[in-house]
Amino acid sequence: MKLRPEASGASGVVLSPASAVSTDGHTRSAIVQLLLEGPVTAGDIGSRLGISAAGVRRHLDALIEAGDAEASAAAAWQHHGRGRPAKRYRLTAAGRGKLSHAYDDLAAAAMRQLREIGGDDAVRTFARRRIDSLLAGVEDVASTGDVEQTAGEVAAALTEAGYATTTTPVAGPLSGVQICQHHCPVSHVAEEFPELCEAEQQAFAEILGTHVQRLATISNGDCACTTHVPLSPTPAGPGEPTTDRHAARADSTTTQGVSR
Repeated sequence: MKLRPEASGASGVVLSPASAVSTDGHTRSAIVQLLLEGPVTAGDIGSRLGISAAGVRRHLDALIEAGDAEASAAAAWQHHGRGRPAKRYRLTAAGRGKLSHAYDDLAAAAMRQLREIGGDDAVRTFARRRIDSLLAGVEDVASTGDVEQTAGEVAAALTEAGYATTTTPVAGPLSGVQICQHHCPVSHVAEEFPELCEAEQQAFAEILGTHVQRLATISNGDCACTTHVPLSPTPAGPGEPTTDRHAARADSTTTQGVSR
């Protein structure tokens, strides 16, 4: 009896049943990672992982049956050419919940202790310093002069930090780019401490030099954290985040000193 194509090693040698099971698990994990990065077609999965269409369908069917993945029709702007648009697959909230969220309980306990000792200002300062450290290597729009390029650099920095982030251009009256974080390593903690999300949005606004709008968050039960960024920079209004990153960091340091 022949083994399925995806049960063969990279060299083309047919693997033993035990090795096939191991390879099967690696393939499933690789598919889950692609689903985590955003809606993707079965064809794209097969092309990127080099496995057969039948193999992709088998894994997707198993993930859907377990409640870890779901399929949806492609949006009109995503479909090109004739024929029925291919379905796009993504992880469900239950599927994301099965991924590793290391030290969630410890992190939440530490945040509670921080709030008890230093108050809300200490929590906000910590949240801001955390996101600043993740985006430290990103040049702001004042330096690059290109909102879309800077948004891409923000996405790359967040992906490196485990957020599986992509950018999507948006046409029409509200033209811009959407930053989509398909995974959040701290989503469980952010449910209790929304300051983490607020600091993130503030940092985005300052780096991108414009007012950004949060459309959805994983901590609120959405499939992704989605932030809309207009392509034409618009200064923040009264009471909104400043666009001076250095001033904001200096202010957060002062705040921490007062909290002490």
